Amino acid sequence: MGKLAQEQSGGGGAPEWVLTYGDMMSLLLTFFIMLAAMSEVKKEDQFEALADALRKRFGKYVSLDEIAMYYKPTTATPLKSVSQGREKLARTLDGASKMKGPEGRESRVRAIRPSDDSTTGGVIFFEEGTDQPTPSFDDTITKIAGVLAGKPQKIEIRGHTSSRPLPPDSPYRNHWDLAYAECLKVMEKLTEAGIDPRRIRIAVVGPNEPLSIDPAPDKRKMNARVEISMLNELTDELRGSGEEKLRRFSVPVTP
Repeated sequence: MGKLAQEQSGGGGAPEWVLTYGDMMSLLLTFFIMLAAMSEVKKEDQFEALADALRKRFGKYVSLDEIAMYYKPTTATPLKSVSQGREKLARTLDGASKMKGPEGRESRVRAIRPSDDSTTGGVIFFEEGTDQPTPSFDDTITKIAGVLAGKPQKIEIRGHTSSRPLPPDSPYRNHWDLAYAECLKVMEKLTEAGIDPRRIRIAVVGPNEPLSIDPAPDKRKMNARVEISMLNELTDELRGSGEEKLRRFSVPVTP
């Protein structure tokens, strides 16, 4: 009766897994104590004694070079193998080659504006209130055309102007006409540089998407610009109706 009551009460000591868990915790504690002790070794004779004890305990010859790979003494030591091991570790971590990796086609990627458009393209700046581009116009167009040439995507030329009122003698009625004139000038230069005009789309936003709203003249002038961006749209996909596209891209089956 007493034995039955003991079984029902769940007595009889700890379960077996507790012993295994306790052994594991003891081994981990011993391991970390050993690591802490090794980090405090500062003398050559103590380090050699520790290495010899490890060899005897684990039954495997452990060279000083192998131990020194992970041993970094806190003070200078004359132990030759330690110096060689540290040098070998430094060479491993630093890598075998000091040569720089290849640079990409664009040294700096710039998001033209937040949208789904590709960042491939560039920005052409104009003199504020006119359709006269800045002196770097030709060089910038040449670089942009070299990147966009030979690709199937549509290209958008987006015209922006400063919010500063146009001068009284301006040939343009408003900022929209001015932005369109800027876009036409950029489009003509791109086609001269070899860009297929069928890929080009013109969009005009005038002063409505400024880069900066700061009224300072140097900040305000940054808004007079034309952005060139490659879209996520293929030129051939935007030509013809759905039935015409199906006929154009379908492959005839020979009976």
